[in-house]
Amino acid sequence: MGDSQYQIGVIGLGTAARMMLPAIAAHRGMALAAVADPVQEVRESVGAQWGVPSFESIEALVAMQHLDAVYIATPTEMHAQHTCIAVQAGLHVLCEKPMAAHLEDAQTMVVAAARAQRVLMIGHSRSYDAPIHKMREIIESGALGRVRMVTQLSYTDWIYRPRRPDELDPARGGGITYRQGAHQFDVIRLLAGGLATQVNATTFDFDPARPATGAHTVVIRFADGAIGNAIYNGYGAFLSAELSDDVDEGGFAADPAAIGARRRAFGSVRGGEQRDETVAKRERAARMHRGQPPFHPSFGLTLVSCEKGDMRQSRNGISVYTAGGREDIALPIPPGPQDMVVSEFHDALSGLRAPVHDGRWGLANLEVCVAATESARNGKEVALTRQVAVPMPR
Repeated sequence: MGDSQYQIGVIGLGTAARMMLPAIAAHRGMALAAVADPVQEVRESVGAQWGVPSFESIEALVAMQHLDAVYIATPTEMHAQHTCIAVQAGLHVLCEKPMAAHLEDAQTMVVAAARAQRVLMIGHSRSYDAPIHKMREIIESGALGRVRMVTQLSYTDWIYRPRRPDELDPARGGGITYRQGAHQFDVIRLLAGGLATQVNATTFDFDPARPATGAHTVVIRFADGAIGNAIYNGYGAFLSAELSDDVDEGGFAADPAAIGARRRAFGSVRGGEQRDETVAKRERAARMHRGQPPFHPSFGLTLVSCEKGDMRQSRNGISVYTAGGREDIALPIPPGPQDMVVSEFHDALSGLRAPVHDGRWGLANLEVCVAATESARNGKEVALTRQVAVPMPR
């Protein structure tokens, strides 16, 4: 590619996009070309901040000349439509998770990208955390034997952060299982090999004043007998940061006081019903990028049990436990998982390597979300049919 750059447009300027924009700008092989959002104040402000043109719609943005790709961070229910518009315009697509609200929509995205011969990648950023990658490297080395159990446990205040109505509605890809379970299932599948076979789940709605799926426990069975356990509670009392050296999801010191304030502010309203919540969400999105973190981000606690030992992530890297004792492995702290997402997308566009997090991988993660919701509804284990294995390193 030489010194050339891929020109990328960003569609939807919420929290996810605000976190991704600095990563796009920092990558020498990518160049931010334009942004789009239906809210005039938001798109003009972000466009001015980054010195790029802003558009009201995806149709206007994809009509630009010399555009190579788009990053889609619009509401989940719009992902399929926007992906199809982009690939039909000849553009590659990096799409936010969850991939879609329904499996049929996700399948449409995969087919459309394949027909257009465009790259489709899904940005499940939590599996890009350096400790997760290091644990996957150790698993692939065989040093600890086969993976037998993967536990991903997260306790946050997700339900009481400012939300749009769609973010709390499972039919529109909202609620804990779709919005945060998508991260958990991605991490678990990556560490356990990808080929899940069955899901058994229970979901919870603890707060009638803010009705939504706010917690779940999900058991995932794998073809080789391994088990994944995903536990998430988004009601903001106990915080799993307490189990992870008091580090939050961004790699900074956790702030319990701020969490209590959010619960008091939004504990009595449904997402988006009051304008104050919508405004608060925009203000929070604008503050999300805090620069280089002092520690590795902690998306709760990830614990891997293998035949010859256990591993967990820590604030400085990972800890490995074997019959010989505990070994702490320090890892360099990258700028953020979004930087690694952008790097994987760039490498896919360049033909350097196929992405792990392609459309089929995203579809498999979404299938776990859908199966967990179905299992919780009918009280039965649900079989999976769209799973794919983790590609072996080359």
